[in-house]
Amino acid sequence: MTSLSPAQAAPARLLALVRAHWTIENRLHWVRDVTFDEDRSQVRRGAGPQVMATLRNLAISLLRLAGAPLIAPALRHAGWAGQALILRLLGIALDARGARL
Repeated sequence: MTSLSPAQAAPARLLALVRAHWTIENRLHWVRDVTFDEDRSQVRRGAGPQVMATLRNLAISLLRLAGAPLIAPALRHAGWAGQALILRLLGIALDARGARL
């Protein structure tokens, strides 16, 4: 079922739309559900759930922009690497002493 007209709903176009949907599902929602275990989150009040979803999306996006093909190992690496890596991903430069430039 689609709201597209018959001229717009060619099989190749419908296939491309479905694949684009599943790409989003697999690259973002699945990562949030599995890697961040979002479904078991205890944050339920006020703007908390939306804020946490935004922070998760930010983390995923920063890691993808940094070239991480897999989010779970990249998160572990970021945890081990410490604040310098996190700040670099955020575009915050530090000098040799760790002071912000």
